[in-house]
Amino acid sequence: MKTSDGGTGQAWAALGGPEELAERVGYRGPGGLGDGPLPVRELARATVGVCALAAAELAAVRAGGNADDVAPLQVDEGAVATAFVSERHLLVDGRAPVTFAPLSGFWRAADGWVRTHANYPHHETALVRVLGAGTREGVAAAIARRRAVDVQEEVYAAGGLAVAVLTDGYGAPQPLVERTESGVPGRPLGAIAAGAGLPLAGVRVLDLTRVIAGPVATRTLGLLGADVLRIDSPGLRESDDAYADTGFGKRSALLDLGEAGDRAVFDGLLAGADVVVTGYRPGALERYGLGAAELLARRPGLVVAELCAWGPRGPWAGRRGFDSLVQAGYGISAACGDERAPGVLPAQALDHGTGYLAAAGVLRALAEGGGQALRFSLAGTASWLIREVPRAGAAEPGYAPEPWLRETASGYGPLRYAASPLGGRAWDRGPSRWGTDRPAWL
Repeated sequence: MKTSDGGTGQAWAALGGPEELAERVGYRGPGGLGDGPLPVRELARATVGVCALAAAELAAVRAGGNADDVAPLQVDEGAVATAFVSERHLLVDGRAPVTFAPLSGFWRAADGWVRTHANYPHHETALVRVLGAGTREGVAAAIARRRAVDVQEEVYAAGGLAVAVLTDGYGAPQPLVERTESGVPGRPLGAIAAGAGLPLAGVRVLDLTRVIAGPVATRTLGLLGADVLRIDSPGLRESDDAYADTGFGKRSALLDLGEAGDRAVFDGLLAGADVVVTGYRPGALERYGLGAAELLARRPGLVVAELCAWGPRGPWAGRRGFDSLVQAGYGISAACGDERAPGVLPAQALDHGTGYLAAAGVLRALAEGGGQALRFSLAGTASWLIREVPRAGAAEPGYAPEPWLRETASGYGPLRYAASPLGGRAWDRGPSRWGTDRPAWL
């Protein structure tokens, strides 16, 4: 089987994969991500395709073979489309989750548009404080009197989140992935029988991520057999609905890294980890000595994958961000809108796509022996989407999400959720409740 899918080849090359392997990924079935102005469907299937390919490569290596032993594989586009909007399909004990808070969204400013993000209470508090209003009507009136960039800067300075919608072209180019090798191999992972076992069996992943992109990466690593332990600060609560969607395949514990006893527990976990995945803005973890450079200095054989919003360099590198804000600030919202208002992608594709790319990067790094630092960003995925991902022709019609929806028990009660797009695999249980597991490896 040979594929002419350009997006898959581009993503696989960015991850450093052997060129000939990209031809072993094919796609089938109806897709459901629309035919908008940007190639979102092509991005989505390519990111899942390279993740499936990297899993197959690692499985072949651990079975005593090499990349030549990877068999052709196919990815179902219906599964991809459903997974890329997993938060929309989620039902928590029969209830649809809250995906955007009332004060999150597009607002007309005096000279353009602003996108706000107020899903977390501390961000909402900052927004309300700056604007002097806590209702949709009041926020609309306050923003209408201000320039868009003034709202952006005042809200950011106060600790909130707002971005002026870019209407003149796109943001600056960003790399899809950056890879740095330590030159020191990681812990030998041991053999698995060909065709049996999971490619990440015995691998320990320390998960320091939040919201969607990083948690999508780590729930995928858990699906593939890793022991994934997510660590959060007790002072920075996660949304229960967000964790109900992305908490599959992992456990969740709380540690305060500023407290000596908790830091000692964390350092013990780090000593036993094979992989660390982080999802905070550049500089946020460095103050704890947990940036990629510090981690590799302590444990040169680790695989460290860092995810952020705006990329590791440039004037916005240190800013917080979410998929919706990067869409607004990168020019995607304007491209997806019209003369009446900005628009959005058919999925939070920057989040989900970056998550699958990061999981693929971890898998590839382990197949190469470990000792690597990888950098991903939502802006890098956005740059790839608008500049490089080629169209693949019209999607096959007839998409419906129902074949890819599942039900399970969880710490939040019965869940309806989207199945993983990595065909033939399923999580063995639903998520626990956020922060309720022991901070210890299995």
